Amino acid sequence: MKVLLFTVLSVLSIQAAASTVAIVMHDRAVLRSAPRASAQVNATLWQGEAVEVRGERLDYLQVYDYRRERGGFVRASQVRRLALTPEEAPELLAVVRFLRAAPSAETLGIALATLYLQVAPANGSMEEGIEMLDALGSFAERLAQRASPEHLEVAARYGVQFRNVERDGRIRVCYDGEAFRRVLALPSSADQRARAALALTRRDCEPADLTPVLRMRLDAWRAEVLDRVDARELAPYVRNRVLMRRAGAWASVAYHRARGLGGEGELAASAAQRAIAELASVERKELPEEGRRAYADAELRVNATRWAAAPAPLVAPQRGLHLVTSPGAKPGETCVTLVERKPQAKRCTYGVVWPASVTPRSDGISLSVAVQHTETYREAWVFRRAGGRWSVAVIPDRKAVAAARQ
Repeated sequence: MKVLLFTVLSVLSIQAAASTVAIVMHDRAVLRSAPRASAQVNATLWQGEAVEVRGERLDYLQVYDYRRERGGFVRASQVRRLALTPEEAPELLAVVRFLRAAPSAETLGIALATLYLQVAPANGSMEEGIEMLDALGSFAERLAQRASPEHLEVAARYGVQFRNVERDGRIRVCYDGEAFRRVLALPSSADQRARAALALTRRDCEPADLTPVLRMRLDAWRAEVLDRVDARELAPYVRNRVLMRRAGAWASVAYHRARGLGGEGELAASAAQRAIAELASVERKELPEEGRRAYADAELRVNATRWAAAPAPLVAPQRGLHLVTSPGAKPGETCVTLVERKPQAKRCTYGVVWPASVTPRSDGISLSVAVQHTETYREAWVFRRAGGRWSVAVIPDRKAVAAARQ
């Protein structure tokens, strides 16, 4: 038996005043002024709320709600009484394990998991404590997907916080991931670490207005978190999820490094090589139907930065048809000049120009180079000669365009 090393996420205010509490089991439980069905309604209680028990009359409990600063009576069948003693820990553990598979019971699961963390004995099992943190994070993730103001307010009383993220004109509710961070900091199992890492590295909960430097730091942190998971110990379909997420994260790191935000040259190449290796390790036959979109996203990111893994030409050719890159007139701008004895055509960009992608045709009438503008979008610049004059055509990457249209 190991001592539980984590601190409790929150403290119920009612514990300072009472040793017996009642947890509301159902939504819209009625707090009445008297122990009868015809009595005045004092408040509507929601699943997971905690009230202090002060007495019992007929089939009602006399309770006090500290949040609303209001007392009353609630049917005993609508709540679960708890003494908040270490002896109740095994029972709470069993109920939380059952609720993990029960839909629409997220706030109740959050309440009971938090209470377990508070009443568990000091010499209790470390494994069970980590299991409760894992359950707490899982309940919060599920609650965010079907969030209602009342349930979010109940969860907040137990220290579970959410944030609103605006993307593409829509507001998404996202869990802040505190319980999952604690799971990663403790000696958790591979499955628990995988759940925590996948929850913490979701891109749909990433703010859309991040600056390039903050985005670079977030992607580097995302790659570090995913590397804490030993994918070899996971079931194939879970391992695939981790590998796909890793591939996307390392591809983004390669792009940032190539832009000069987190390193250059060999650092960008090593990140791109890591992204390619992770994606290549995915077992396609073990991908569930809902995992195909995640694979397409990872493939798109890795494909966009794959030229970072290729060795760049050591010396630019001085004769014949070749490209020369140079700083542009504006900060952060790169200009690409086609040279055939003398400069023939020029185009500038704020994107990343991949020197290793330069491909001349043997007939000497065209030459192409890959230019990456975002983490997921790359295009080809094709320099063509027609009628003795050179021009530049931009050809978007078909996979990137198809993904943008979805």
